Amino acid sequence: MAEYTPSDHIQDILDHLPTEPGVYQMLDPNGAIIYVGKAKSLRHRVRSYFQAGNHDPKVLKIRHDTADIQFILTGDELKALITEAELIRVHKPRYNVLLKDDKRYPYIRITTGDAFPTGEMTRRLDRRDGHRYFGPFTSAGGVRETLDVLRRAFPYLTCDREITGQDSRACLYYDIKLCGGPCIGAQTRDEYRENIDGLIRVLGGHAKAVLDDIRAQMEEASEALDFERAAILRDRLRVVAQISARQRLVADVNADQDVIAFAQEGSDAVVQMFLIRNGRLIGSEYFPLEGAEGETADEIVENFVTQFYQDATDIPRELILPNDVQEAVIIEQWLRDKRGGKKVKLTVPQRGNKRELVQLASQTAVEKLGILRAQWATDTVKQETAIREIQDALELPNPPNRIECYDISTTQGTAIVASRVVFVQGVPRKSEYRRFNINTVYHEGSDDYQSMREALTRRFQRYVDAVENPTPTAPGKTDREETWRLLPDLLIVDGGKGQLGVACEVLERFDLVERVPVCGLAKQFEEIFLPGQGRSIMLPRRSEGLFL
Repeated sequence: MAEYTPSDHIQDILDHLPTEPGVYQMLDPNGAIIYVGKAKSLRHRVRSYFQAGNHDPKVLKIRHDTADIQFILTGDELKALITEAELIRVHKPRYNVLLKDDKRYPYIRITTGDAFPTGEMTRRLDRRDGHRYFGPFTSAGGVRETLDVLRRAFPYLTCDREITGQDSRACLYYDIKLCGGPCIGAQTRDEYRENIDGLIRVLGGHAKAVLDDIRAQMEEASEALDFERAAILRDRLRVVAQISARQRLVADVNADQDVIAFAQEGSDAVVQMFLIRNGRLIGSEYFPLEGAEGETADEIVENFVTQFYQDATDIPRELILPNDVQEAVIIEQWLRDKRGGKKVKLTVPQRGNKRELVQLASQTAVEKLGILRAQWATDTVKQETAIREIQDALELPNPPNRIECYDISTTQGTAIVASRVVFVQGVPRKSEYRRFNINTVYHEGSDDYQSMREALTRRFQRYVDAVENPTPTAPGKTDREETWRLLPDLLIVDGGKGQLGVACEVLERFDLVERVPVCGLAKQFEEIFLPGQGRSIMLPRRSEGLFL
């Protein structure tokens, strides 16, 4: 095997790397960020990837694909950790360990900043809005179910009407006891907010304390002969008791912990979390990871912790881990800052109850990973089959791993819009969907050909601009320019020979005819048109390629 030799450009960067702490980014020939890392000494860490004796499989892939290296000096290791986590979250580099789902995880939001708060599910976290958040969770269905159960115990508003207490009639939710009726004055603002406080306490793991309060209130109502209120409290007691029964006692009553363990097979991994508050297990969540191949247990746990707790709303006093992490002191400092200066401890138990919890979480992760890998295998087979069928039918030189589709539509009768849809490895990449408002004005109605010409011209002009004049992106900012640098393996335009001709014309203008295969798709009969061919192609009706 020939010894590895860096290119002159890479070697020049390696020769001039600083020794200070910072974050480094590996970029491929298209300028896409493929790996992000942090280092106490940038020179020592980055050079280790390019040493001839380093034969780690993942390192070999990274250095093979690296055409450029950029770095950010951070001054200290804590800022390096923060910057690395933010860059990974924004860019989702190919070779980093990532939370598998591209979408945002759901949270429960209690709108405590409003006069009459409500409970709702959201995927956007804004710490500045004055509201209270719980999560993230993995299942949107589980979040909705939790809110439905809590609303039976602590009725709250779901309407957007202005609450004055003077309305003549309440809505149906008041009649079925899912709202206290503040709109008609049946419940004061203080009574309503006391109700919401109970809901928040249950979400925070204080169900047992809430039960004690409800029992005391029910006794007071009975002694005052207020049997209607006593009946309401009795029903509330039953619901909260059911919730409390789920929050079984698993640790010391003062325990405030997240238990973390994982299972790994190849590049796939699943992290299992147990959320313990006041000694009670209030939640069990799992988080699939990708890009874990070749990573150590230390790296997997550290990557998960820094990604998950970056947006976590509830950081406990203690994280119970399955193994040591190299940057434990820095992570504790980072978590303490996020927790408002309150201490956070990372613990790796060797025996006792905490160790049993880690082992249980690990066993659960193994079982969950097995189920998920079976599901992923089925999906992967379908995606690979679809890509292969398209490649064979269109006689493409390479698999169409990145497909860009363009369509022209009219909104509100007059505005013309071009839409871009992107598929990567047969999966929709919604973060790269784009809309182009067509600017050209026509005197005699719309012109779909000219609209497609404008949309494709703007798209490939952005490619040229991004390649020739790359603009550095500040940490935490989304780099849309990065997606424009990526050329599709297949360009699909909505329409027949006319739209295909427009696409070929634009590709020729940008000297991309040999680099970007193109076809036209006439959706009415699912006909595919190729450049230079008079007859259309039709994929089999039941093919995975047609479904894609």
